[in-house]
Amino acid sequence: MWIPVLRLCLLLAAQSASLSSGYPETPWCSPIKVKNGYASCRTPRGEYAKTVQGTRCDIHCRKGFELHGSRQVVCQSTKRWSDKFACKQIRCPRLSMPPHGGFKCIDGAYFGSRCEYYCSPGYQLKGERMVTCMDNKAWNGKPASCEDVEPPRIQCPSVKEKIAEPNKLTVRLFWDTPEGRDTADGILTDVILKGLPPGSEFPEGHHKIQYTVFDRAENKASCKFTVRVQVRRCGKLNAPENGYIKCSGDGDNYGATCEFSCISGYELQGSPARVCQYNQAWSGSEPTCSYMNINIGVRTAAALLDQFYEKRRLLIVSTPSAANFFYRLQLGLLQQAQCGLDLRHITVIELVGVYPAQIGRIGRRLLPPALSVQLRLLLQIPHHKFQVVVVDKHGVDKERYAAPASAAELFTLIDTFPSRQDEMKFQAEAGQTCN
Repeated sequence: MWIPVLRLCLLLAAQSASLSSGYPETPWCSPIKVKNGYASCRTPRGEYAKTVQGTRCDIHCRKGFELHGSRQVVCQSTKRWSDKFACKQIRCPRLSMPPHGGFKCIDGAYFGSRCEYYCSPGYQLKGERMVTCMDNKAWNGKPASCEDVEPPRIQCPSVKEKIAEPNKLTVRLFWDTPEGRDTADGILTDVILKGLPPGSEFPEGHHKIQYTVFDRAENKASCKFTVRVQVRRCGKLNAPENGYIKCSGDGDNYGATCEFSCISGYELQGSPARVCQYNQAWSGSEPTCSYMNINIGVRTAAALLDQFYEKRRLLIVSTPSAANFFYRLQLGLLQQAQCGLDLRHITVIELVGVYPAQIGRIGRRLLPPALSVQLRLLLQIPHHKFQVVVVDKHGVDKERYAAPASAAELFTLIDTFPSRQDEMKFQAEAGQTCN
């Protein structure tokens, strides 16, 4: 009787020792099976081939296979392994089909597969005839090619020449695209154009055009021709002294128009616009910019204002006395903004005093007393109080101020005039600004 009792005691002691160490001997995670590979495992106590909690297994793949997933897994408290893994067959990059040929493989692009190249009749094999997929995912030989050593044939059109039409700097040209022919199989893979294609607008000068064709063996042939475009020209015109020039097109091509204008204080004499003609000569006469001479000897205010029509804007400052505070303040503001006044083609007229003791002044030139009276009457400007009147280039009374107006206020108003909008664009192109 004592032998069975002794065995029971030993069994209970072993189970007690196992539980006290924290590592049960019974399997905890499912046994590892590695398809196309194997696992080497060890428990925390160093034992092998166990699946108790804490067991670590290294995953290995057979030759020709590669590991996807974790290289090491651990048996966790959830009775699951810490990660997934698989040994998949090594695969080489897919081979490219050679032009005018092909290849045959015993097992696709997988490890150990052998592929043999072949060529179509009339083409020569270059490179390795047989290649094998290695375990480094590469083929052991350079892929072969099938070569056609004779280049294709191509013939380009004849030279083209054209003269530009009026007001144009380019010519639209057309020609038939040359067709190449391959001497081997008659098939061309690419036709490459260097230069502008047919139907394009060609600018003045010589343009080289080149066509290159390739066959499937990458042999090539080229042809070249030249396109010449001529633009009839009259020669460049210069801006008049104290003036500006703005030309269409290229400035001197057949049909181009050049318009002239003068800086502030000058008026244009001669042709305001000239056109480049077919005979390569400019129409009209050469313009000049002369200093604007205002005739103050006219008999009526209307005749005085007519001299400014479409040339200058007027800023009329009227005051009952030269000692008037508003008047003196206004003149100081205007003196500081002289460049801005000139830029906007503004002439200042001062009307000082009350009838019959009143004078008018444009700059340093005094107006006849009768002309000053007429100007006030024509524009309905009061004698006994300060007033500023803005008149546009068409003689229209645009705005009136009962107190001194700042230069910024005046310029903001005038810059909204339609004619001023055009001037601003032209002055921006000509680089005319105030610093």
